[in-house]
Amino acid sequence: MNKSEIGLEEYNSYYQPYIDKAGTGNVFDDLRSNHETINLFLKSIPVEKLHYRYAKGKWTIKEILLHLIDTERVFAYRAMCIARSDKTELPGFDQDDFVAHSNADKRSMESLLSEYQSVRKATISLFESFNQKSLARIGTVSHSRLSVRAIALIILGHESHHLQMIKEHYL
Repeated sequence: MNKSEIGLEEYNSYYQPYIDKAGTGNVFDDLRSNHETINLFLKSIPVEKLHYRYAKGKWTIKEILLHLIDTERVFAYRAMCIARSDKTELPGFDQDDFVAHSNADKRSMESLLSEYQSVRKATISLFESFNQKSLARIGTVSHSRLSVRAIALIILGHESHHLQMIKEHYL
């Protein structure tokens, strides 16, 4: 599945910046390769930078990583519900509350990276289990339409967005 297959009616325009950053290759291949790229990049960050905040109220690199993990979990759950034709409207979530209660800065980077790897493997397995009909299904999330295949792009683009932020503001 490629980004060009996704129609504008499959997601809220709020997600456009993430969709734009998702790459142009096969989404499932990108989920696999991006996982390795991010893992190597985050391992290369000096320990003294892991707790750095570039401004008051901004997240640390550890908090950003746990935010990526949490967000991927939430979106993978949404994808599963929609793919299985659950008609329940899915709620939003408050990313700031999630981070505030994550205890990310008290965890080792190794434990965070291990959790990231586990979540990504689960996400890949989930998306690989969907057929074309399931991938094209559209559900309702936060009062807006969202397709399963758009979710895969959002996960990728969201991750790319935060990697860019780390490179620009933290390193």
